[in-house]
Amino acid sequence: MKERFVEESGDAEKKQEERFRIWLTGEGIPFTNANAEAAYRNRVTLMKDAIQLKKTPDRIPVCPSAGFFPMQYAGITMYDAMYDYQALARAWEIYHQDFEPDAYNGPTTIVPGKVLDILDLKLYQWPGHGVAKDREYQYVEDEYMKAEEYQDLIDDPTAFFLNVYFPRIFGSLKPLASFPLLPPVNEIPLVPPAVMPFGAESMKAALDSLSRAGEEALRWRAAVREISGRIIGKGYPAFSGGFTKAPFDVIGDSLRGTRGIMLDMFRYRDELKEACERLVPSMIKCAVTACRANGHIMPFIPLHKGADGFMSQEQFKTFYWPSLRKLIVGLINDGLVPQLFAEGGYNNRLEVISDIPKAKVLWWFDRTDMKRARETVGKVACLAGNVPLDLLCTGTPDEVKTYCKELIDVAGADGGFILSTGAGMQGSKAANVKAMMDFAKEYGVYK
Repeated sequence: MKERFVEESGDAEKKQEERFRIWLTGEGIPFTNANAEAAYRNRVTLMKDAIQLKKTPDRIPVCPSAGFFPMQYAGITMYDAMYDYQALARAWEIYHQDFEPDAYNGPTTIVPGKVLDILDLKLYQWPGHGVAKDREYQYVEDEYMKAEEYQDLIDDPTAFFLNVYFPRIFGSLKPLASFPLLPPVNEIPLVPPAVMPFGAESMKAALDSLSRAGEEALRWRAAVREISGRIIGKGYPAFSGGFTKAPFDVIGDSLRGTRGIMLDMFRYRDELKEACERLVPSMIKCAVTACRANGHIMPFIPLHKGADGFMSQEQFKTFYWPSLRKLIVGLINDGLVPQLFAEGGYNNRLEVISDIPKAKVLWWFDRTDMKRARETVGKVACLAGNVPLDLLCTGTPDEVKTYCKELIDVAGADGGFILSTGAGMQGSKAANVKAMMDFAKEYGVYK
């Protein structure tokens, strides 16, 4: 692995400042008026100061994860949001108008249902396709990569995804199993064999499915960009601007499955570690490309299988953390601020994950003890979190305020803190969400 993925490069600071400048400037954003533009820059500054571990002159930023709450609050179903882009837009605008968070959470996790229909996705069930129209989409756990296929993934990740993985997870793309191996096409006699698969009717149908899915995805992207432009233009900067994953989670979530990868830590130790290393460059490029395209600085990285209950501390240090740390450093070296969403509890991991460059990372915690987080990783990284979803769903506004006060006192007294939720807010009581937002802005002021 190249050294740039191992230790922070000397010009990371300059690159980060330039990316912050681009984010703060907001060039090209259609601001509704001067007040909205000022509000946007003030909110970006709040987040920038928190990330860089400064005690802001104003207050703690409040940036909850909206999850699917905007749809619930607006009274539309998951099916409506996935198939009716105007309904999706109304829900997101109503949410930001009524609750005024400090950052915009775009509806990019509300994927277009028509695209999934066209491709016949096997990896999930979604409203009207396996689950009721008022339910959220659900992952279908399975082994989509066999244990004996590790070497194929290691040798050529792109070819593996194209020739093996896609035909397994997309019913419409089974013919891609015969997609030609491209590196050998370097002599004239090799051209005809390379193009022969594309003459088959089945391949033509697969490519047509991709074309139709792509057209619908472009329509969805245009709708999301319009939604984003209207909301950001009112003064709400986006909280993240890209997406990537820990290499272990790429394999454990959607290739080997939970059971498979847990067994692999014993039966295929070396192959698993090598595959994680092999995926680091691709995961870095995934985030960098997205952030460059939208002028943002923070790629969102949900951590699914690194929590305390999934593996031992020794397994975490052996299998999960090495490639994740290389991902983190690689993103930092490109001037980005990795936004790491540590789902579940990371109480046993805090000392390990503190081994990162200072003031370059946002650690967003779910069920982690925030006092211990402040005493450890909080010395080198901005913390975010962790108002519990169960409290927002079943508690009272006064109970929410009490929790927020304690959270701010423990985690936010000296800066370097963003108040957020421990998970997406679906199922939350609107009164509790309002109490969290308003109280945190009022109480979380730096004297």
